[in-house]
Amino acid sequence: MRPFQFVRADDAATAVQTVTANPKAKFLAGGTNLVDLMKLGVERPDLLVDLTRLPFDSVDVEADGTVRIGTNVRNSDLAAHPAVRNGLPLLSQALLAGASGQLRNMATVGGNLLQRTRCAYFQDVTKPCNKRQPGSGCPARQGDHRNLAILGASEACIATHPSDMAVALAALDARVAVSGPDGDRETPLAELHALPGEHPEQETTLRHGELITGIAVPPLAYAERSAYRKVRDRASYAFAVASVAAALDVEDGVVRDVRLAFGAVAPKPWRAHAAEDALRGRPATAASFRAAAEAELAAAEPLRDNAFKVPLITKVVVRTLSDLAGETS
Repeated sequence: MRPFQFVRADDAATAVQTVTANPKAKFLAGGTNLVDLMKLGVERPDLLVDLTRLPFDSVDVEADGTVRIGTNVRNSDLAAHPAVRNGLPLLSQALLAGASGQLRNMATVGGNLLQRTRCAYFQDVTKPCNKRQPGSGCPARQGDHRNLAILGASEACIATHPSDMAVALAALDARVAVSGPDGDRETPLAELHALPGEHPEQETTLRHGELITGIAVPPLAYAERSAYRKVRDRASYAFAVASVAAALDVEDGVVRDVRLAFGAVAPKPWRAHAAEDALRGRPATAASFRAAAEAELAAAEPLRDNAFKVPLITKVVVRTLSDLAGETS
């Protein structure tokens, strides 16, 4: 372990100021990802600014139904909150599908959004990786890429974003509250994570020193009819091979509205807009669900060992939406 300094921030402004002043400083909350990467030598901060004393640890439901989630809320607490468990089941299910119970008790929602890829080449400092060392190459393209991206990737990087929670939040049109050296702002979650293009080292649209302070989930009339389904190589404590977050509104057998997002298939939580457009006004049938998934996956660019994700995600979409349609009939 490399030596580093550690300070506790008593307020957001001090945390932002401290990290902004040091290019090698990092925010620390639960530490379930950052500390692991420090042990591997991937992350090498000179200074850690602890956020656990900051007052962003509540879940509040506003009069219009918006659910506001503080950045320090633990994953386990959010999954169990009645407003989430009952009103946003896809979010609760996504949280419970992620990691182990012990990790969920430590991990915060802000850190969950910003966790980094589990690509083996990124985590191994003896291997080249454009995300760690721009211009060094992406050996995953010809190497081990079974669990990597089929959508939104580039020649420079095919890593996937590992968060389950972020996939559910993408389907819910969540917004992220940010505090930084230039003040406070709010950004759609869909614009928080960046696609790799030629610069996979730029993973988010956050500037150095900007701190996520919370997440706002706007009301969705049919959010109670939602689900998160995750396919993984083992039943417990494994990252997704493919996942789907879905909410469905059906009337008289016809899809009035739908929300869909995919996980483990792209460098960011993948909102399936093409699939949603293909479903609205169509019969709520397996054939329609399959056609919608195929419309979204028409842009997929699978490689040698991950082409199976195309039929896999299609089947997960059909199964998840069919189950939800059955609940509404």
